[in-house]
Amino acid sequence: MELWNVVFVCCVLCYSFCHTAEAIVKLRGNETIPALILFGDSIVDTGSNNNLITGLKCNFPPYGRDFEGGIPTGRFSNGKVPADFVAEELGIKEYIAPYTSPALQPGDLLRGVNFASGGTGYDPLTAQLVSVIPLSEQLEQFKEYIGKLKGNFGEAKTNFILSKSLVLVVSSSNDIANTYFATGVRKLNYDVPNYTDMLVQQASSFVKELYGLGARRIGVFGAPPLGCLPFVRALFGGLRRLCSEEINMASKLFNSKLSSELHKLNQSLPQAKVVYIHIYDSLLNIIQNPTKYGFEVADKGCCGTGTVEAAFLCNMLDPTTCSDDSKYVFWDSYHPTQKTYQILVGEILNKYTSNFS
Repeated sequence: MELWNVVFVCCVLCYSFCHTAEAIVKLRGNETIPALILFGDSIVDTGSNNNLITGLKCNFPPYGRDFEGGIPTGRFSNGKVPADFVAEELGIKEYIAPYTSPALQPGDLLRGVNFASGGTGYDPLTAQLVSVIPLSEQLEQFKEYIGKLKGNFGEAKTNFILSKSLVLVVSSSNDIANTYFATGVRKLNYDVPNYTDMLVQQASSFVKELYGLGARRIGVFGAPPLGCLPFVRALFGGLRRLCSEEINMASKLFNSKLSSELHKLNQSLPQAKVVYIHIYDSLLNIIQNPTKYGFEVADKGCCGTGTVEAAFLCNMLDPTTCSDDSKYVFWDSYHPTQKTYQILVGEILNKYTSNFS
């Protein structure tokens, strides 16, 4: 290795380990998590869709109006998303960059990367319908990332990062709400029990793939109460825009099956910490009791009319967008506000962090 490369790597290692925020959440034995690696959909996407030819992007106002400098970064919210809050609370980094970001530097790899792409799902058809990055391609990017880690920092360091990192998988919402119910394309071949079986099988295979590549701390999010999303209320909630119990039941059925499958994987994969992360009740509690959390509006989003707008439909030309999004549980018709995400992440970390010890 040339002298310049040796100096560069040493500087990167020094900077990465000396300029890290203090971890707020600790594991047992005072152990910390060196990196955060994210897969999935728009809930944790921090800009992966920006350069894709797809309608599912949000790198324009009013998205990001509460982010630093009011800059729209491709996050599907008015500000930060769960990826940001988790990284910050664990003391890893302020923001985890998208793997596809041209600004990504070798030193960033040590703290993790984000492969998530808004609009994707466990069902391969889900990403195909909206031309975003499927989980299969996110996995290929992960393999490429591992190769870059080995090339820059060696195999021993790479194995340490992979085994000690927190790997989060956030998917299923687009499968259930969009591919199955909104478009109805999967209803031709599946009923809800069979479709949720297929999704869980895909989730299980994905976790096994991650394990095979060296990941050991893997958290998999369940589905939220999708029947209460403003978009779903508008489509299926009738004149009163009520929550759809049918779609909420589909979310709960998927969650029950996913929890059971992940428990089996946790028992069968040596040295693995595979954790099911239940988000359904936490978000439903906020939706049903908004004033308890300082919100006023829970049945529609801040952007536009709040009933159908998301992605390109949520834009700065709409004069009806609210002026104070802190009063809203949802930012657009599909995604929560930064304030809601912060509350949810706080609850999740308090409840589940010790499971990764």
